[in-house]
Amino acid sequence: MPYIVDFETVSTVGLESSPVAEALAGLRANEARYYRNKYGHVFTVSPANEVPDVVDRVSRILRDEREIVIGSRPLEATAFDVDGLRMAYVFYESGLSVNVMYSIEDGGKRAVGFKLAYGMEVPEELAPRFKFARQKSKLAGVIRGSYFVIKGEY
Repeated sequence: MPYIVDFETVSTVGLESSPVAEALAGLRANEARYYRNKYGHVFTVSPANEVPDVVDRVSRILRDEREIVIGSRPLEATAFDVDGLRMAYVFYESGLSVNVMYSIEDGGKRAVGFKLAYGMEVPEELAPRFKFARQKSKLAGVIRGSYFVIKGEY
């Protein structure tokens, strides 16, 4: 069942099995606030097992572009279109959030972003390949993030 992420009252609903559930909930709320403020979009997530097509699409792009397979279990996912972008998010039990930004128009921005919840170590499948920058968030504490540009067509 879809869940509207409230960024004013941060909740761990759907993320309880994560060892960094509070920080991951803050990270998820941070994304919800961004989309509400920038685009007026209500950020809604579903249990990952209810939207396997979203999880599969994100997994396929990671595998095809960089031979990355995330070892953690996906907890929640969402996909939506906003301002000419097709967005997809997967939130993993480890505290990792992966998003795919894919411009609908040819030649537009297309990238995969990684964000780590506070207290989470960089996953071994990402550690040797990416440097993570730090960003402060009122909702999520310190977020570490990285990204790569998508070269293929999906």
